[in-house]
Amino acid sequence: MATINKKWLIIIGASVIVLVSAAYALYRPQVASFSIQVTPAQIEDAVAGQSCVFLVVVADEGEGIGKGAAVDISATTSGSAVTVDPQAITPGQVAEVTVIPDETSANSTLTVTITGEREGSKQTETSTINVWEGLAGPLEEGMGPLAAEIRDKFIPWLAVSHPEFGITDETEWTGTIVRPHIQVVMFYLFFSDDWEMGVSWHVTIEPHNWARIYLRHRFTEVRPSHTFELSSWSAEDYEISAIDPKDAFAESVWR
Repeated sequence: MATINKKWLIIIGASVIVLVSAAYALYRPQVASFSIQVTPAQIEDAVAGQSCVFLVVVADEGEGIGKGAAVDISATTSGSAVTVDPQAITPGQVAEVTVIPDETSANSTLTVTITGEREGSKQTETSTINVWEGLAGPLEEGMGPLAAEIRDKFIPWLAVSHPEFGITDETEWTGTIVRPHIQVVMFYLFFSDDWEMGVSWHVTIEPHNWARIYLRHRFTEVRPSHTFELSSWSAEDYEISAIDPKDAFAESVWR
Protein backbone atom coordinates (compact mmCIF):
# COMPACT_ATOMS: atom_id res chain seq x y z
CA MET A 1 0.00 0.00 0.00
CA ALA A 2 2.83 2.39 0.86
CA THR A 3 4.43 1.58 -2.48
CA ILE A 4 1.23 2.47 -4.33
CA ASN A 5 0.85 5.75 -2.43
CA LYS A 6 4.44 6.65 -3.24
CA LYS A 7 3.87 6.05 -6.94
CA TRP A 8 0.71 8.19 -6.88
CA LEU A 9 2.58 10.97 -5.11
CA ILE A 10 5.27 10.91 -7.79
CA ILE A 11 2.66 11.02 -10.56
CA ILE A 12 0.70 13.81 -8.89
CA GLY A 13 3.87 15.80 -8.23
CA ALA A 14 5.01 15.48 -11.84
CA SER A 15 1.57 16.56 -13.06
CA VAL A 16 1.66 19.63 -10.85
CA ILE A 17 5.07 20.61 -12.22
CA VAL A 18 3.81 20.25 -15.78
CA LEU A 19 0.71 22.33 -15.05
CA VAL A 20 2.71 25.07 -13.30
CA SER A 21 5.22 25.20 -16.13
CA ALA A 22 2.44 25.41 -18.71
CA ALA A 23 0.71 28.17 -16.76
CA TYR A 24 3.95 30.16 -16.46
CA ALA A 25 4.63 29.79 -20.16
CA LEU A 26 1.12 31.01 -20.92
CA TYR A 27 0.98 33.94 -18.50
CA ARG A 28 4.62 34.97 -17.98
CA PRO A 29 5.29 38.68 -18.54
CA GLN A 30 6.67 39.54 -21.95
CA VAL A 31 10.05 41.22 -22.36
CA ALA A 32 9.60 44.81 -23.55
CA SER A 33 10.74 45.28 -27.13
CA PHE A 34 12.78 48.27 -28.27
CA SER A 35 14.04 49.89 -31.44
CA ILE A 36 17.37 51.52 -32.25
CA GLN A 37 18.13 54.38 -34.61
CA VAL A 38 21.54 55.27 -36.03
CA THR A 39 22.58 58.68 -37.40
CA PRO A 40 23.72 58.97 -40.13
CA ALA A 41 22.74 56.02 -42.33
CA GLN A 42 25.78 56.70 -44.53
CA ILE A 43 29.00 58.70 -44.40
CA GLU A 44 29.73 59.50 -48.04
CA ASP A 45 33.16 61.14 -47.78
CA ALA A 46 35.81 59.83 -45.39
CA VAL A 47 39.54 59.05 -45.38
CA ALA A 48 41.76 56.72 -43.42
CA GLY A 49 42.48 58.08 -39.95
CA GLN A 50 39.27 60.11 -39.76
CA SER A 51 36.99 59.66 -36.76
CA CYS A 52 33.57 58.71 -38.14
CA VAL A 53 31.06 59.19 -35.32
CA PHE A 54 27.64 57.56 -35.46
CA LEU A 55 24.92 58.53 -32.98
CA VAL A 56 22.71 55.78 -31.54
CA VAL A 57 19.41 56.14 -29.68
CA VAL A 58 16.91 53.56 -28.43
CA ALA A 59 13.16 53.70 -27.85
CA ASP A 60 10.82 51.40 -25.95
CA GLU A 61 8.13 49.66 -27.99
CA GLY A 62 5.15 48.50 -25.93
CA GLU A 63 5.03 47.16 -22.38
CA GLY A 64 6.81 44.36 -20.58
CA ILE A 65 9.79 43.38 -18.45
CA GLY A 66 12.76 45.69 -18.85
CA LYS A 67 10.90 48.71 -20.17
CA GLY A 68 13.06 51.76 -19.53
CA ALA A 69 16.10 49.65 -18.66
CA ALA A 70 19.48 50.16 -20.30
CA VAL A 71 20.22 48.66 -23.71
CA ASP A 72 23.75 47.35 -24.33
CA ILE A 73 25.27 48.79 -27.51
CA SER A 74 28.00 47.11 -29.57
CA ALA A 75 29.41 47.67 -33.05
CA THR A 76 31.57 45.81 -35.56
CA THR A 77 33.13 46.51 -38.94
CA SER A 78 36.25 45.57 -40.89
CA GLY A 79 39.50 47.45 -41.38
CA SER A 80 38.81 49.92 -38.58
CA ALA A 81 39.17 50.66 -34.89
CA VAL A 82 35.74 50.82 -33.24
CA THR A 83 34.73 52.29 -29.87
CA VAL A 84 31.33 52.71 -28.22
CA ASP A 85 30.68 55.38 -25.58
CA PRO A 86 28.73 54.79 -23.44
CA GLN A 87 28.28 51.06 -23.90
CA ALA A 88 24.74 51.06 -22.45
CA ILE A 89 22.01 53.67 -22.86
CA THR A 90 18.41 54.17 -21.81
CA PRO A 91 15.71 55.93 -23.88
CA GLY A 92 16.63 59.61 -24.04
CA GLN A 93 20.39 58.99 -24.00
CA VAL A 94 22.76 58.96 -26.96
CA ALA A 95 25.68 56.60 -27.59
CA GLU A 96 28.54 57.48 -29.91
CA VAL A 97 30.02 54.75 -32.10
CA THR A 98 33.38 55.96 -33.40
CA VAL A 99 34.92 54.18 -36.38
CA ILE A 100 38.45 55.07 -37.54
CA PRO A 101 39.19 53.43 -40.92
CA ASP A 102 42.76 52.27 -41.51
CA GLU A 103 44.76 52.52 -44.73
CA THR A 104 43.55 49.12 -45.97
CA SER A 105 40.03 50.56 -46.21
CA ALA A 106 40.88 53.13 -48.90
CA ASN A 107 38.59 53.08 -51.95
CA SER A 108 36.07 50.80 -50.30
CA THR A 109 32.73 50.94 -48.53
CA LEU A 110 32.67 49.78 -44.93
CA THR A 111 29.53 48.35 -43.41
CA VAL A 112 29.13 49.16 -39.72
CA THR A 113 26.82 46.81 -37.82
CA ILE A 114 25.40 48.31 -34.63
CA THR A 115 23.53 46.04 -32.20
CA GLY A 116 21.38 46.78 -29.17
CA GLU A 117 20.62 44.01 -26.65
CA ARG A 118 18.36 43.94 -23.59
CA GLU A 119 16.89 41.01 -21.65
CA GLY A 120 17.86 38.62 -24.46
CA SER A 121 16.19 40.76 -27.15
CA LYS A 122 18.38 42.11 -29.97
CA GLN A 123 17.95 44.81 -32.60
CA THR A 124 20.48 45.56 -35.33
CA GLU A 125 21.03 48.48 -37.72
CA THR A 126 23.71 49.02 -40.34
CA SER A 127 25.39 52.14 -41.69
CA THR A 128 28.09 52.55 -44.31
CA ILE A 129 31.25 54.62 -44.76
CA ASN A 130 32.71 55.43 -48.17
CA VAL A 131 36.46 55.63 -47.61
CA TRP A 132 38.52 57.34 -50.31
CA GLU A 133 42.23 57.59 -50.97
CA GLY A 134 44.23 59.99 -48.87
CA LEU A 135 45.20 60.22 -45.23
CA ALA A 136 43.61 62.40 -42.59
CA GLY A 137 47.04 63.12 -41.09
CA PRO A 138 48.54 65.17 -43.96
CA LEU A 139 45.24 66.96 -44.54
CA GLU A 140 44.96 67.88 -40.87
CA GLU A 141 48.48 69.34 -40.78
CA GLY A 142 46.99 72.48 -42.33
CA MET A 143 43.32 72.21 -41.50
CA GLY A 144 43.55 71.21 -37.85
CA PRO A 145 45.48 74.25 -36.59
CA LEU A 146 43.37 76.67 -38.67
CA ALA A 147 40.14 75.05 -37.44
CA ALA A 148 41.37 75.35 -33.84
CA GLU A 149 42.31 79.00 -34.41
CA ILE A 150 38.81 79.75 -35.73
CA ARG A 151 37.21 77.76 -32.90
CA ASP A 152 39.13 79.76 -30.33
CA LYS A 153 37.72 83.03 -31.70
CA PHE A 154 34.27 81.85 -30.57
CA ILE A 155 35.32 80.63 -27.10
CA PRO A 156 35.60 83.97 -25.19
CA TRP A 157 32.29 85.14 -26.68
CA LEU A 158 30.57 81.89 -25.71
CA ALA A 159 31.98 82.09 -22.18
CA VAL A 160 30.44 85.56 -21.72
CA SER A 161 27.26 85.26 -23.78
CA HIS A 162 26.38 81.67 -22.87
CA PRO A 163 27.98 80.75 -19.54
CA GLU A 164 25.35 78.00 -19.18
CA PHE A 165 27.29 75.98 -21.80
CA GLY A 166 30.31 75.73 -19.51
CA ILE A 167 32.67 76.38 -22.45
CA THR A 168 35.74 78.41 -21.46
CA ASP A 169 39.40 78.82 -22.37
CA GLU A 170 40.06 75.84 -20.09
CA THR A 171 37.84 73.48 -22.10
CA GLU A 172 39.87 70.73 -23.78
CA TRP A 173 39.02 69.57 -27.29
CA THR A 174 39.97 66.74 -29.62
CA GLY A 175 39.42 67.19 -33.35
CA THR A 176 38.92 65.33 -36.60
CA ILE A 177 38.62 66.25 -40.22
CA VAL A 178 35.19 65.73 -41.80
CA ARG A 179 34.00 65.96 -45.43
CA PRO A 180 37.66 66.11 -46.51
CA HIS A 181 37.09 66.55 -50.24
CA ILE A 182 34.94 69.69 -50.06
CA GLN A 183 37.11 72.69 -50.97
CA VAL A 184 35.06 75.93 -50.97
CA VAL A 185 33.64 75.53 -47.46
CA MET A 186 35.82 73.56 -45.04
CA PHE A 187 34.41 71.42 -42.23
CA TYR A 188 35.97 70.21 -39.00
CA LEU A 189 34.69 68.61 -35.78
CA PHE A 190 35.80 69.09 -32.19
CA PHE A 191 34.71 67.13 -29.12
CA SER A 192 34.95 68.16 -25.47
CA ASP A 193 33.66 66.11 -22.55
CA ASP A 194 30.21 67.67 -22.99
CA TRP A 195 29.97 69.14 -26.47
CA GLU A 196 30.43 68.38 -30.14
CA MET A 197 31.37 71.54 -32.01
CA GLY A 198 31.25 71.70 -35.79
CA VAL A 199 33.44 74.43 -37.31
CA SER A 200 33.04 75.57 -40.93
CA TRP A 201 34.63 78.43 -42.79
CA HIS A 202 34.39 79.99 -46.23
CA VAL A 203 37.65 79.92 -48.18
CA THR A 204 37.64 83.40 -49.71
CA ILE A 205 38.75 86.95 -48.92
CA GLU A 206 37.39 89.51 -46.46
CA PRO A 207 34.65 90.42 -45.82
CA HIS A 208 33.09 87.26 -47.27
CA ASN A 209 35.16 84.73 -45.31
CA TRP A 210 32.65 83.96 -42.58
CA ALA A 211 33.01 81.15 -40.09
CA ARG A 212 30.24 79.22 -38.37
CA ILE A 213 29.92 76.74 -35.55
CA TYR A 214 27.26 74.45 -34.21
CA LEU A 215 27.00 72.85 -30.79
CA ARG A 216 25.46 69.48 -29.95
CA HIS A 217 25.30 68.34 -26.36
CA ARG A 218 26.90 64.92 -26.37
CA PHE A 219 25.02 61.88 -25.03
CA THR A 220 21.67 63.74 -24.92
CA GLU A 221 21.21 65.25 -28.42
CA VAL A 222 21.36 63.82 -31.94
CA ARG A 223 21.29 67.14 -33.78
CA PRO A 224 22.78 70.60 -33.22
CA SER A 225 20.92 72.81 -30.77
CA HIS A 226 22.90 76.08 -31.14
CA THR A 227 24.50 77.77 -34.18
CA PHE A 228 26.60 80.93 -34.43
CA GLU A 229 28.39 82.95 -37.10
CA LEU A 230 31.60 84.98 -37.04
CA SER A 231 31.62 87.73 -39.69
CA SER A 232 35.22 87.26 -40.90
CA TRP A 233 37.69 84.70 -39.58
CA SER A 234 40.77 86.57 -40.86
CA ALA A 235 39.77 90.07 -39.72
CA GLU A 236 40.99 91.62 -36.49
CA ASP A 237 37.55 93.09 -35.84
CA TYR A 238 34.61 90.75 -36.22
CA GLU A 239 31.14 90.17 -34.88
CA ILE A 240 29.57 86.96 -33.59
CA SER A 241 25.85 86.35 -33.60
CA ALA A 242 23.36 83.50 -33.31
CA ILE A 243 21.97 82.26 -36.63
CA ASP A 244 19.43 79.74 -37.83
CA PRO A 245 20.72 76.15 -38.17
CA LYS A 246 19.66 76.22 -41.84
CA ASP A 247 22.03 79.13 -42.47
CA ALA A 248 24.84 77.21 -40.80
CA PHE A 249 24.19 74.02 -42.84
CA ALA A 250 23.60 72.47 -39.42
CA GLU A 251 20.11 71.03 -39.41
CA SER A 252 21.88 67.73 -38.80
CA VAL A 253 25.37 66.82 -37.61
CA TRP A 254 28.23 66.91 -40.10
CA ARG A 255 29.66 63.54 -41.02
